[in-house]
Amino acid sequence: MKNNQKINFAFFGTPDVASETLEILKQNGYIPSLIVTSPDAKRGRGLQMQASPVAIFAEKNNICCLKPEKLDKNFNLVVGLPSGSPTTKWDLSIVVAYGKIIPENVINSPKFGSINIHYSLLPKYRGASPVESAILNGDIETGVSIQKMEYEMDSGGIIAQEKIVILPDEKTPDLRKRLIKIGTELLVKILLEFIADKIKATSQNEQEATYCKKIKKGDGLIDLNDGAVKNYNKFRAYASWPRTFFFKNGKRIIITDAILENNQFVIKKVLPEGRKEIKYEEFLKKFP
Repeated sequence: MKNNQKINFAFFGTPDVASETLEILKQNGYIPSLIVTSPDAKRGRGLQMQASPVAIFAEKNNICCLKPEKLDKNFNLVVGLPSGSPTTKWDLSIVVAYGKIIPENVINSPKFGSINIHYSLLPKYRGASPVESAILNGDIETGVSIQKMEYEMDSGGIIAQEKIVILPDEKTPDLRKRLIKIGTELLVKILLEFIADKIKATSQNEQEATYCKKIKKGDGLIDLNDGAVKNYNKFRAYASWPRTFFFKNGKRIIITDAILENNQFVIKKVLPEGRKEIKYEEFLKKFP
C-alpha cells in the first residue's frame, strides 16, 4: 500500500544498488525532494562520460540532483536548488552507497538526522564490502541494518534489522538483489514510525565490531591449490567483480562457472585472456 504522508527527504547515493532502492521507495510513494550523487564519470568499456545510475533516476523523475565533487563542512543541501523549490527544512536524509564521506554537520542538518541502509548485521562488517565479505567468509546468514548515521563509519545506532539465510550456492549479485529489496521494504515499514519519534536507535556493541575493506581487482586472484570451500566462496563472492582468475603462461584466465561437488572445487568454464569462453576440460587439453 502506497504512503500518502509527505516526507521531505534528501537521498544520497550513486550506484545501481542506490537507484534500485529509489525505485522501490517510489513504488511505495516515497519520492525524495533532492538527490545528491557523485559527479559524472568515465564508465563502461568505451570510458565515455556517463551520469551515475542515481543521477539517471533523478532525471527520469524530474528530481533536482546535485553532483558535488566533494563534500565538506561548507556543503549545503540548499545550494544548487532551483528558485521556487519546496521547503528546504529537510525531515531526513537517506544514504545508500553514496561513496563519499559526508561531513557531520550535513549528517545532522535534517530534523531527524540521516539514516543509512547497510547490508550486514551491524556491528559486523562495517565498511565497503559487507555482502562479498559474508560470502567470502563462509557465513550462513547475514541481513540488513537500518542505522542512524554518525560521522564514524557505520557506527550509528540501529533502528531496525532483518536477518536472512545465505543460500549454499548464492553469489554476490543474487544475495545483494535480495538484500536491496528486503532493506528498502524494511525502511518503508519503519519510516513513518521513525519520523513520528516512535522508534529509538539502539547503540551498537563496539566490542563486536568487525570491518571489511574496499575490494581491489587483484583480490580476485585465486590459488588453485587452496582449499575447495575457500576457493568456491571466493568465486561466489567475486562473481560480478573483480571475478576470480588465475594465470597460465602469463595470461589471465577468468573462471566463469564453477561448483562445489564432493568437497571439490570443480571449474566448469573459463575465459582465457583474448579468447572466447571455453569449457575447462577443453582448456586443459589446449593449454596443458
